[in-house]
Amino acid sequence: MNSFSFSASLNSNKSGLKIFVLLLFAFAFALPVGAQTSATSGVYAIKGAKIFTLAGPPIENGTVVIHDGKIAAVGANIDVPEGAQVIDASGLEVYPGMFDAADQMGLEEVSAVKATMDTEETGEFNPDVTAATAFNADSAHVDVTRADGITEVLTVPGSLSGGFGGGGSVIGGNASAVNLGGWNINDMVIERRAAMELTWPSIATGSFDLTTMSFHQLPFDEATKQYHQKVDGLTDLLDKARHYAQAMQSAATDFPRDLKLEALVPVVQGKEPLLVVANSARDIRNAVEYCQKQDLHMILAGGTEAWKDVDLLKQDNVPVIIGPVLSMAQAEDDPYDADYAMPGQLYAAGVKIAFGSFNTSMARRLSQYAGTAVGYGLPHDEALKAVTVNAAQMLGIDDLGTIEPGKIANIVVTDGDLLELRTHVKYLFIQGQPTSLDNKQLELYERFSKRPKLQSQQ
Repeated sequence: MNSFSFSASLNSNKSGLKIFVLLLFAFAFALPVGAQTSATSGVYAIKGAKIFTLAGPPIENGTVVIHDGKIAAVGANIDVPEGAQVIDASGLEVYPGMFDAADQMGLEEVSAVKATMDTEETGEFNPDVTAATAFNADSAHVDVTRADGITEVLTVPGSLSGGFGGGGSVIGGNASAVNLGGWNINDMVIERRAAMELTWPSIATGSFDLTTMSFHQLPFDEATKQYHQKVDGLTDLLDKARHYAQAMQSAATDFPRDLKLEALVPVVQGKEPLLVVANSARDIRNAVEYCQKQDLHMILAGGTEAWKDVDLLKQDNVPVIIGPVLSMAQAEDDPYDADYAMPGQLYAAGVKIAFGSFNTSMARRLSQYAGTAVGYGLPHDEALKAVTVNAAQMLGIDDLGTIEPGKIANIVVTDGDLLELRTHVKYLFIQGQPTSLDNKQLELYERFSKRPKLQSQQ
């Protein structure tokens, strides 16, 4: 290219750039003032809905104002800030976003494909593991789950199966509380170390070997010996963590750093709860008595037979994260509705409860578990709390779970009762941002619903 053509090209580009900039300014000033302001201010108002704050009675024809990711105001006579983006929610209902209190979101993609699983590490004791470190923000489960109104989860390393079998790790690692909206885990994480997972050892006389696809039977004495070895190993580790904590608080600087013991320091100091996965009545009793003796802040997870130990749980003030209730009774002589009725029984006895899906691909059933429990004795208001604020309170997360000024704006807008199976989510806010309801399941539904019918089907 000669100097003349280069100069002409440059002048032409400059002219084009000037025109583009002028058009950009003209377009910006042509926009309505409200549209410009809301795009930059992050102010939203959900207006005209019935609002279930879970911090007081429902508010009819109420308004929720969201500003910079937080709830700025809520009430029946709230002025909408100038420039706010208004959502007309007349005839709709507003709830705090649901909190799945136990799953493996972001750690599990396809359970049958080992390469997509990052739930467990090798070894029995892995307190230095943190779920948030391995969290896959691009998991297809994230979009599917939040489309049902679940805005945050406690993602838990370990097996999450405990109680009726043996094997696997004893301490899986730190469970992380995570929002289901954001570009990556740094945007999404609420509490990186929300609870330490412990699968309580079982006296298991039978086990299934996946490598040989066969069952193995152990004599009861041998199974009991293995159980005590695991409990003794746990006790030894906790004792070492207490000594390590003392060394950290002293002026000594010459002790070797141990990441496993360091991770357990908040647990033995009572600053981080111990999420104990146990299901059988015997395991639950053993775990509660052990944690009481060790002065550990215990949360029971799973607790399939917790209804058999209600008095003990109440006496020791142990909250329970209840697993899926849509299952058959575990023992031959148990009532057929034991799992359905247990949430109501625990609540009636004064035990704080929350619901967890314990299954990433079925996390979207969380509201169904709570709704089923309502049909078997759990008050509706308490069922709502059990899928929202109760989990946050168990984990010491104070700015989630209710619709109150100052709380994180994780909010779901529905066309009916949040716990009703036929209800649809219409709008979703996570950290005060409107969040898409698009997901893989919806994409597949829309794709195959348009499939041409065969002549024989017409």
